[in-house]
Amino acid sequence: YNPATSPVLMEALIREGGGWGVDEVTELGALAGGATAQRWGDLADRNVPILHTHDRYGYRVDEIEYDPAYHELMRAAIGHGLHAAPWADDRPGAHVVRAAKMSVWTPEPGHVCPISMTYAVVPALRNNPELAAVYEPLLASRQYDPELKVPTTKSGITAGMS
Repeated sequence: YNPATSPVLMEALIREGGGWGVDEVTELGALAGGATAQRWGDLADRNVPILHTHDRYGYRVDEIEYDPAYHELMRAAIGHGLHAAPWADDRPGAHVVRAAKMSVWTPEPGHVCPISMTYAVVPALRNNPELAAVYEPLLASRQYDPELKVPTTKSGITAGMS
């Protein structure tokens, strides 16, 4: 099943200036409706995140352990630009293409929260040009970096939830 094959979606995508993104949306739809992404969604839902407040020596760590499937969903969503592509691509219709991608990316809803927050933070961040210069390239990166480390040392970051 490919949710991007909806004639209504494709008509709207083209009509609203996102015709250049038809192939991208169709590719993402094929992934979203395929067995692999559906399995990732199932695993991410079944295996809820686990909060680890302390390490084995008793030191405070406050780390969250996610199922590997969650990371695959994040990697796919970020790789396809759902988190920030319109901010890095000024072509007409960039936000329309992103909206169409969001509508077809359905394997699991939980990971879409940090994806949506990352998309939303960029315009606010631009109110502070100094911070935007540092963080916008990391927020717009299509590299998912789940490691717990200093944000400016990562290949990509998300906002709101890491």
